[in-house]
Amino acid sequence: MGRVVIVGYRPKAGKREALRRLIVDHVATLRSEGLVTDRRPITMEAEDGTIIEVFEWKSKEAMSSAHTNPVVLEMWAQYERVCDYVPVADVPEAVRLFSEFVPIEVR
Repeated sequence: MGRVVIVGYRPKAGKREALRRLIVDHVATLRSEGLVTDRRPITMEAEDGTIIEVFEWKSKEAMSSAHTNPVVLEMWAQYERVCDYVPVADVPEAVRLFSEFVPIEVR
């Protein structure tokens, strides 16, 4: 059974554009490794530059196997250089009844 996740990526100082470049291929890379479903991700940007992404892993097992997949580990290392992972609750828009974000087009 699939597992939908919501994740926040807050860019480090001066790394906003680098993060935006990485996010474009994030789910496509996971898909090429057989880890996520064909469900189209929803990717958006908060006012503070945090990128919020909603996507679906194929299963809990797929999520676990990502932690030993060399392609995914290299991708995550690139993310660690440009952003911090943050709980969505830390994004100011998240407390609003109707949270608004700017859409980001991904592949």
